[in-house]
Amino acid sequence: MKKIIIIGAGVGGLASGIRLLKMGFDVEIFEKNEKVGGRMYQIEEKGFKFDVGPTIVMMPEIYNEIFELSGVDPKDYIDMSLLSPMYDIHFKDQTKLRISTDLTQLVSQLEKIDPKDAQGYLAYLSDVYKRFLIAKEHFLMKSYSKPIQFYNPKSLYHLLRLRTLNSAYDSISSFVKDEKLRQALSFQTLYIGVSPFTGPSIYTIIPMIELLYGVWYIKGGMYEMANQMKRRFLEMGGKLRLNENVSEILIKDRLAYGVVSNEEHHHSDIVLTNADFPYANSELIKNEKDKGKYTTKKIHKMSYSASSLVIYLGLDKKYKTNVHTLRFAKDFKKNINDLFEFNVPEDPSFYMYSPTQVDETLSPKGKEIIYVLVPVPSLHKGMTSWSEAFQKQYVNEVLDMISQIDEFNDIKDHIEVMRVFTPDDFKKQFNLQFGATFGLRPVVTQSLYFRPQARSKTVKNLYFVGSSNHPGAGVPIVMLSADIVTREIKKDSEK
Repeated sequence: MKKIIIIGAGVGGLASGIRLLKMGFDVEIFEKNEKVGGRMYQIEEKGFKFDVGPTIVMMPEIYNEIFELSGVDPKDYIDMSLLSPMYDIHFKDQTKLRISTDLTQLVSQLEKIDPKDAQGYLAYLSDVYKRFLIAKEHFLMKSYSKPIQFYNPKSLYHLLRLRTLNSAYDSISSFVKDEKLRQALSFQTLYIGVSPFTGPSIYTIIPMIELLYGVWYIKGGMYEMANQMKRRFLEMGGKLRLNENVSEILIKDRLAYGVVSNEEHHHSDIVLTNADFPYANSELIKNEKDKGKYTTKKIHKMSYSASSLVIYLGLDKKYKTNVHTLRFAKDFKKNINDLFEFNVPEDPSFYMYSPTQVDETLSPKGKEIIYVLVPVPSLHKGMTSWSEAFQKQYVNEVLDMISQIDEFNDIKDHIEVMRVFTPDDFKKQFNLQFGATFGLRPVVTQSLYFRPQARSKTVKNLYFVGSSNHPGAGVPIVMLSADIVTREIKKDSEK
C-alpha cells in the first residue's frame, strides 16, 4: 500500500484524502492550523461561531458526492436546506432587487422592470445552460497534464463553442438592458475573485447555477462541511496531524519523497499539496530547478484575484434580513476597477451573510451573526499591508454604510463581538500569496491548460490540488480538482 502525505486539510485536501482512502492508499494529512478546513475555517467567541471564508453553497450534488462515494449517506453527515429567496440586492438609490429560486416570482419581478428584459433573461438562461453543459463535459473534469489533451481538434472546437473571449458583463448586456439587472447577473464573478468587466463570459454560468440548482445552507455553517469531511476521513482510517507547519517538500533527483514539518522529516511515496499553488511552488520547493516553469520570479508576476476585508459581527439583537444580502456601490464599474487597479474602494460594494436567520445554533439565544465581506485589492501592488489605523478607519466607514440600509440603522449600537480579517490575515493564516483570497485570477491565460495542473511536470510523485490549480476557485470546483488529482494519482500508481 503506497503512502501519501497531503499538505493541508482544506477542502481540496480533505476531499482528496477521502477519495484516496477509498482507492486503497495510506493517507496522512499535515495541517498547519489547529483545526481543519483551510479557508473553510471557523472563529468562536462568546458563543458566536463565525464562518471565516466561503458561505454560499451551490451545486449541492458535489457536496453530497464526497460522502456517497465513500459508502455513506450524506444526510447522516450534513443537513442541507434550500434558501428562497437566494438574496436581496440593495442599490445606492435605496431600491432593492430580490433574487428568488422561484422562476415565476423572478419573472414577475423582471417584467416590472421591463418585459423585454424578462424575455432576455430567459434567453440568457437557455444560452448559458448550453455553454455550461459543454464546459462540464469537456473541460471542468479533464486534466491537462499533456499539451495534446488541450491542443486537439475536438477540444479546440468545444472551446470555440464556449465563446469565452468577451467579458461576463458584455455577455449579460447582450441579453438585458437594465443596468441594475446587468449588475445583478454579473457580480457573481467576484465569487472567484475576478472582475465581471474583464473576466471571461463563461463565468456567467454562476448566476445560472444559482437559479437552476439553488443556493443552499448547511446547518452548523460552512465549517460543518469541513468538520464532517474530517469525521469521514478519520472513520475510513486516515491519519490527521494538526499544528504541523510543513516547511519543505523533500525532493531528490526530481522525485518527491516526503515533507519537513516542525523540523522533522516524514517520508512517503507520494506528496499531494493542498497549500495554495503559488505558496507551495515558491516556498515549499527549495531547489529552483524543481519548480519547473513556475519559478519564484514567474509566480510573483502572475495575475492574482482580489482579496477580502471581512468583518465578523456578533450582535445582541435580532434583525429581519435574508441569509445573503448585497449592497452595490453607486458607481459599480469604478468600484470593481479599483479592485484590480489596486485602489481600496472609497464607495465599496459589499456582501452580508446572516446564517442565524435560519440556524440558531451559531449564536447565543436572541442574538445575531452578520458577516460582512468587502472585496478589496490583494497585496500584490499598491498597498502591501493594512495598518491598524487604516483598518479601524475603513471598518468604521463600512459600518456607517451598513447603517444606511433601513434594516440596520442601529447596528453600531448592538455590536457585542467584532473580529476582522484583512488581506494580511488571509496571507498569514492560510498561506495565500499576496492575501489573494481566491488564488490565481482565472483570466484566459491562467485557465484550463494554462492554469497550474494537478501533476508536477518536473518532479515525479508530486501533485497539487486547490483553487489556484485547474479547474479553479470555489468550493465545488476545488472538490472537482480533488477528483481530477486523485484520478491522476491512481493512474500513475498503476503504471
